[in-house]
Amino acid sequence: MFVTDRVKVRIRCRKCGEKFVLRGRREKDKIETGFKMCICSNRDDFEMDLEA
Repeated sequence: MFVTDRVKVRIRCRKCGEKFVLRGRREKDKIETGFKMCICSNRDDFEMDLEA
């Protein structure tokens, strides 16, 4: 059985500055939110922070 923590993740696009706040799951060293692409079509250049 896997132990997962639900976390709130703040994502900021470094190209256009758009911000998103999503809930995700933390499994070991990886965080999965399901976020794929910004509204400006950016798929790679993001700043991700965990919120308390």
